[in-house]
Amino acid sequence: MDNLNMNHDHMYGMDNESVGGMMHMTFFWGKNAEVLFSGWPGTRTSMYLLALIVVFVFGFMAEWISHSQLIKPGSTRHVAAGLVQTLMHALRVGLAYLVMLAIMSFNGGVFLAAVAGHTLGFL
Repeated sequence: MDNLNMNHDHMYGMDNESVGGMMHMTFFWGKNAEVLFSGWPGTRTSMYLLALIVVFVFGFMAEWISHSQLIKPGSTRHVAAGLVQTLMHALRVGLAYLVMLAIMSFNGGVFLAAVAGHTLGFL
């Protein structure tokens, strides 16, 4: 039976080797996390800080776009204005999803960077 479970896990990509070791399913603190891409930021503190900055900027931009004058309801009388609003909406949603995926790393620093980015973007 154990062999059957191992084959099932391997078939669906759930073996430990395919994800580089243990996946965190609860919040943890530390710089050794994977954020958005396999192996990134790695184990270097400078890359972890860069990841936090990227998550902060993504959260800031998503929130800033939401509250900027670039997306204004009712101003889509011209096709060009409607197209710009549609592209800005797509950018905002894409950034928001990237922040959500980054938070799914369950790293406490990434979570705080995302909340701070969204907070300052709203301000």
